Amino acid sequence: MARVKGAMMARKRRNKVLKMAKGYWGAKSKHFKMAKQAVMKSGNYAFAGRKMKKRDFRSLWITRISAQAKVCGMNYSTMMHGLKLAGIDLNRKMLAELAVSDKEAFAKLAEQAKAAL
Repeated sequence: MARVKGAMMARKRRNKVLKMAKGYWGAKSKHFKMAKQAVMKSGNYAFAGRKMKKRDFRSLWITRISAQAKVCGMNYSTMMHGLKLAGIDLNRKMLAELAVSDKEAFAKLAEQAKAAL
């Protein structure tokens, strides 16, 4: 049986990494060793970034809800507690959207939350 050499698969692997490193500065886009390190590092950053994105958006929603709740005469935590007691199950994303686009509906929700406290 003939011996299989790894040249073709090694070249495919190297080309795949170099393709992912396209656009990187300097030798990081040309030399396999440096490209491999840069691609691994960027993969770690991308993984962490996907987690950070969720945190950042949640804090943005909370800030928007808090700002509009202050206009309605209550703070964020009492508003959320009041909504929970009133049985209103709206997530923070939708509450923030209401706070930005439909202030009257948000004010009605705030009144319901006040009444439930």
